[in-house]
Amino acid sequence: MMLTLDAVHEYIHGVCFKTGPPGTVGAETEWLVTDPADPAAYIQIERLQALIGTSLPGGSLITYEPGGQLELSSAPQPGLTELHRALELDLASVRNRLGGLVLVGSGVDPIREPLLQARDERYRSMSAYFGAAGLPMMCSTASVQVCLDVGRDRPDAARRWRLAHMLGPILVAAFANSPWQAGRPTGWKSTRQAIWSRLDPSRTGAPSDRDGDPAQTWAAYALDAKVMSVRAPGGWITDPGMTFREWLAEGGPTLDDLIFHLSTLFPPVRPRGWYELRMIDAVPEPYWPVPIAVASALFDDPVATGLAEEAAEPVAGLWREAAVDGLADRRLARAARCCFAAARAALPRLGATGLIGVLDDYYERYVERGRCPADEEALAWTRTS
Repeated sequence: MMLTLDAVHEYIHGVCFKTGPPGTVGAETEWLVTDPADPAAYIQIERLQALIGTSLPGGSLITYEPGGQLELSSAPQPGLTELHRALELDLASVRNRLGGLVLVGSGVDPIREPLLQARDERYRSMSAYFGAAGLPMMCSTASVQVCLDVGRDRPDAARRWRLAHMLGPILVAAFANSPWQAGRPTGWKSTRQAIWSRLDPSRTGAPSDRDGDPAQTWAAYALDAKVMSVRAPGGWITDPGMTFREWLAEGGPTLDDLIFHLSTLFPPVRPRGWYELRMIDAVPEPYWPVPIAVASALFDDPVATGLAEEAAEPVAGLWREAAVDGLADRRLARAARCCFAAARAALPRLGATGLIGVLDDYYERYVERGRCPADEEALAWTRTS
């Protein structure tokens, strides 16, 4: 059955922006995998699959990014404490199975050139669409993605959508952790953010309107994005040279085509029935729970939300400054200190006092000093290069 414009809006309103009482949280942690005896060696996905297996005690889904990055996606959890417990259990289990290999929390592979390992049609098509610029994105980057409820109703969904985009630069700056790429310094604290920003802006940039109806904004974004691939009986057609809106006007796409098209859009905040915050670099051990705790606290605690909105408003558009300078930008440093303080105060109210220690450690090591993990990584690599 061919799709209509009304059906596109209906799907986006009803599925991408499904509302309900907030409180559920999820996360996806991505990791580079290396061999300490030979850090430049590529670790084959098949080797990792044989070592790790297919199931974990905490229920996380195991997947692999195109370059061999390991991704653990938690099941939705009723709170931060439950999420932390499940992911910590699964990460410990993975480490015990790796046979001497190690997980590295870094936003971009600092040593290895990108190597495409995945060979399925989706990734072949993506590689052809993005060209050479897409390989680092697909094969060398890693992140911590935080998944938060859309909101209890439409007004709450709009407020949380706005907050997600306002906080984006603060989260980029506070957790920037990718100053080197393929053995070279890049001049960016978050090279991962730089890599994404240089790709097709119709599918990787933030929507221009963060203040309107988010479902309408996302529908317009999706309709005006270029079609990456069309799945045809004779094989996939990459970059057919039209937007989804233009394809719709021709009477071509089906609902399955829309669902696939939405999966090829990679903005900093992606609505999928929940808000997926995609702008955070993978961070070094033991700090992977910190961005999850900060983002969740700022969204789900009303007092923290109000403080975060006030702190984030002056820096809401500083995406590039956040990626280049991190917390060396005094405006972002000031906002980050306010947001971390608000999040810390909220953790007891959210029943997550067990995360205060690691958040305090991160704050004192980085945020309080106007630094981010990239500052330490850059110094370490400079000393060894």
